[in-house]
Amino acid sequence: MTKNELKEQPKEVSKVDSESSESSGITKLFSDSKAEFGKIVWPTRQQLISESVAVLLMIVAVATFVYLIDALFKAIALQVFQ
Repeated sequence: MTKNELKEQPKEVSKVDSESSESSGITKLFSDSKAEFGKIVWPTRQQLISESVAVLLMIVAVATFVYLIDALFKAIALQVFQ
């Protein structure tokens, strides 16, 4: 057979080969996932607390800023439309 004839022939994959490759793919997925979870560096309790406090303070600061801008526009709108 020539190379072209080999390329033209359809490849037949048996159901058994397909199922075994799927199960090996799933086991590889789980083993790779376990390896990646092993690379996670978890924060210390102190880091977690300090970063959580920083996030909460930023939320309060932005909410206050938005409230003040809203109050300013409300005061301006009342002056313009009265």
